Amino acid sequence: MTVSLPLVLVLGAVAWIAIKFMGVRLWVAVLIALFGFWLAHTGIAPSVESGTRSGVDSVNDQHD
Repeated sequence: MTVSLPLVLVLGAVAWIAIKFMGVRLWVAVLIALFGFWLAHTGIAPSVESGTRSGVDSVNDQHD
């Protein structure tokens, strides 16, 4: 059985768990999210996207 989840949903769940159970302050999570938006408008964004896709593909290939 294959379950497909958007990466943003998984990252959102991890952020919620970190805030709820690990004591991460909400302002830290917001700051990290804003940094991600800022990073998306720089020249390094294609490299970050490529690395993320490669990482997700390698995890998915291990389970096939």
